[in-house]
Amino acid sequence: MASEKKTDQSSVEQRLRSLYELQTILSEIDRIKTIRGELPLEVKDFEDQIAGLNVRIENYNREIDELNGMLNTERNKIAESRSKISTYETQLDDVHNNREYDLLKKEIEFQSLEIELAEKHIREHHRAIENKQAEIQVTHDQLSDMEHILEEKKGELDEIVSETRAEEEGLREKAKNIELRIDDERLLKAFKKIRKNARNGLGIVYVQRNACGGCFNRIPPQRQMEIKMHKKVISCEYCGRIMIDPELAGVNAEEHTEK
Repeated sequence: MASEKKTDQSSVEQRLRSLYELQTILSEIDRIKTIRGELPLEVKDFEDQIAGLNVRIENYNREIDELNGMLNTERNKIAESRSKISTYETQLDDVHNNREYDLLKKEIEFQSLEIELAEKHIREHHRAIENKQAEIQVTHDQLSDMEHILEEKKGELDEIVSETRAEEEGLREKAKNIELRIDDERLLKAFKKIRKNARNGLGIVYVQRNACGGCFNRIPPQRQMEIKMHKKVISCEYCGRIMIDPELAGVNAEEHTEK
């Protein structure tokens, strides 16, 4: 009977050790993902901004095409008005009364105003085109800068991925082997669930200065004693993380806290 209790205790100790070892490996994988985790977001952000600038340039070019179309329309109006004026001036020589003369004069005056209005629109369209072209140049400069930065970011990301891929794969293989050593499937699932919900990714922590190493809430002395006995798996009543005795984890809690 005593032998069975000792075996159970050894089994709990081994599971806790394995869990803590697994946590150490997974934390290292998290660190690697964090190192390169920001770069993919930056690369994606720059790609989105570059796509937006290209769309902006396309819109400016489309607006310039529309303005050029409006310029042609105004030029055609001027040509048409001048043609009418020429016709009316010719007709002035053949008028038979003052009424016809006045009507032709009014038509000539109206067409002259139409020409002035069209010329005004042409000047406005030219200014608008110049402004759009200036905006295109500014956008092209921004685009060039962003493409240069994006190229650097992609190079940096590729370098980090290349450097850390082998390390991460090795760590994942170690983590897989450690999981195979843990013969309590429910405990392993609970650990993974806690890790997923924990902000810092810690599913198992050791006692530091009489407090939980995860949420830093005070642990009662009786609870600490139970953790030191390694007879059962104990979770923090505040954050739910699995607790392990620092000695069993192979760390000096006080020294680690100071650091």
